[in-house]
Amino acid sequence: MISLHQIYSSSAQECPPTHDLLNSLRQVEKMLAVHETSYQQGLRSLKKKISVLHNSTMAVFKIASCPKPDPPAHGRRLGRVFGIGHEVHFLCKSGYELIGPRTRVCLESLKWSGQQPMCRRESPEVNHSSASKFCASVFLNLVFLFRILFVSVSDIDECHLFPLGQPGRLCVHQCVNTPGSFHCICPSGYDLTRDGRGCTDIDECENRMHNCTADQLCVNTYGGFQCVTVECPRMKNATYIKTSSMRCERNPCMLGDKACTQAPNSISFHFLSVVSNMSAPRILFRVSAARVLGDTLRFGLAGDRGRGHFSVQRSGRQTGTLLLVTPIKGPATLEAEVEMSELEHNTLLGRYLTKVTLFVSPYEF
Repeated sequence: MISLHQIYSSSAQECPPTHDLLNSLRQVEKMLAVHETSYQQGLRSLKKKISVLHNSTMAVFKIASCPKPDPPAHGRRLGRVFGIGHEVHFLCKSGYELIGPRTRVCLESLKWSGQQPMCRRESPEVNHSSASKFCASVFLNLVFLFRILFVSVSDIDECHLFPLGQPGRLCVHQCVNTPGSFHCICPSGYDLTRDGRGCTDIDECENRMHNCTADQLCVNTYGGFQCVTVECPRMKNATYIKTSSMRCERNPCMLGDKACTQAPNSISFHFLSVVSNMSAPRILFRVSAARVLGDTLRFGLAGDRGRGHFSVQRSGRQTGTLLLVTPIKGPATLEAEVEMSELEHNTLLGRYLTKVTLFVSPYEF
């Protein structure tokens, strides 16, 4: 390995012999060529992997690039990638000096920064001044080559090439660039899938990873869980008893108590979990009558809760369907009350209420 410190120390005192400097320069150029070849091989391998990955989710992804820049006469161009943000570098052969920028960058306008450089033959006179100038020129070239070799050649940021929210993205949640590769991470409440790209929800309720009390119900949500308490309602004209963990039924009414008979015969509770921005319209829940005593069943939303987000449609003689009519951005908690009324000759026989609570995740997966 060539020591840049040794060359610099020599140049600070007296210029080393020309052939030593040229030998050093050629060694660095060879080293850079080998490094560039290895880098290009790794780049080609990475491009193949990205291409296979990308083609599985979308059509071939085209990366905009600048036109291929020509190397200057009596010089060479370093760099074979011409995409936006990439650099190319220019050097001149021995006996020539570079006029113009050593580095050009591909801009978003698909044009190269700066002007095209050129290599101009150096003056043939050999004196102390020209020798010092030559020594300084070689030293600057070495510094420039070392900068390219150890600093400028940077890792490809796959996360930047395929950003989140775009077709062909590498990760469902967050992409982290690493030297020569990348990896995906998931938010709390999710595990990384086997392919290393997706996120699957952890069921804290099933895995007993919750802190709900004995009188609470654990409801798994996308990315977490909710502890809910199901209690029968307290009404002025009717009383209820809990017949199961998710159902309350009205106690018998006194004869002639119309206010009591108009209260719901039963109230059921259901809890649903959905992802954020779920497409709509979408069926969320169905309510059905096990048996029909009257000649008519009616389905609808009770009260004002959720009328801007839900609707109820009849989907059969004894079935009503709760629909989500607009996408909901999470996190959010929405409630809707679906009422099924049973009638005989337009006389109310009974009302059955289903309270639906919708937990909307902050995430879209």
